[in-house]
Amino acid sequence: MKRSRFTEEQIIGMIREQESGQKTADVCRRHGKSEATFYKYKAKYGSMDVSDARRLKALEDE
Repeated sequence: MKRSRFTEEQIIGMIREQESGQKTADVCRRHGKSEATFYKYKAKYGSMDVSDARRLKALEDE
């Protein structure tokens, strides 16, 4: 499976930027991601904090 260029912390940061009122297109352009990828990330990490994402990764690695 291909690994992401971004860590979970960076992805959650991008989602928080968009939730703070910035336009999705602007956030995606700044970070070099397509909007489709952004919404895929948002579906997976949208309601998580950084600590939750770390816990999820640890469970996936087991």
